[in-house]
Amino acid sequence: MKKFIIKTAISLCAAISITGTAFADAGDSPTLKRIMERGYVTIGHRETSVPFSYISDSEEPIGYSIDLCLNIVEAIKTELNNDKLTVKYVPVTGQTRIPLIANGTIDLECGSTTNNLTRQKQVAYLSTTFITGTKLASKKATGITEIEDLDGKIIGMSAGTTNEKALKEAISNLGIDVEIVTVKDHSQGWLALSTDRIDAYGSDDVLLYGLISKSQNPSDYHVTGRFLSFDPYSVMVPRNDSTFERLGRVVMSDLMRSGEMETIYNKWFAPGPTNINMPLSDRLKGAFDTQAYPH
Repeated sequence: MKKFIIKTAISLCAAISITGTAFADAGDSPTLKRIMERGYVTIGHRETSVPFSYISDSEEPIGYSIDLCLNIVEAIKTELNNDKLTVKYVPVTGQTRIPLIANGTIDLECGSTTNNLTRQKQVAYLSTTFITGTKLASKKATGITEIEDLDGKIIGMSAGTTNEKALKEAISNLGIDVEIVTVKDHSQGWLALSTDRIDAYGSDDVLLYGLISKSQNPSDYHVTGRFLSFDPYSVMVPRNDSTFERLGRVVMSDLMRSGEMETIYNKWFAPGPTNINMPLSDRLKGAFDTQAYPH
């Protein structure tokens, strides 16, 4: 599989050469200055976070979060008055995404990332684009419906995620005997579940539904249990760059106010290319309405 892909983003502005261009349009934003110097926007993406960010049959990153970030790319091109900017895609995992934003390797992280206060010490977030939480996926034949049913069994979880923290805390609080297997990404976790090396895989419920929708035998699996965490997703951006963060927030607010956010959501979830079929919830619609700030 390709490790990165260079792809030209759709142009909305007139073509302007960056040769000899000063950085005045970038204002006081180190991220915008870096983008102008490089000539491209670097997007960090997940490879198996269906349908937020995953690899298509043509081996290109696609998904709900990718579409949102490409709208931000268009705003960056307008801000810098440069429609020749391209997009470089860099795959990230639960463990690498925050360091790569923090050290400037990527400009936007467009996957399935939870916004929480601990992470805000290292990175910043844009508006909430999805709301989910930790649940369990297992084969129906195992009879697993709640985390208590894992006593004496094996659970898989992705390293560096809020799900890992929530699951380990729940197991500890319940005092049950569960063998924990950490994996680097969702594809590795799902392979372990499908080959019976683990009894359940814990992650955000929407990601579990996405993995099931892409599996060979979707009817063999189910997502069960009470929510073990609350996880609002957001696009991740560099910390201490209020100019760049505001640019992204303006894009998100405009999409929410115009109704385009709901259109993009429906494209991927209702039922979406993987037939995940998760209509927009009242809670998420309320979040969109609340974040649709006026100009």
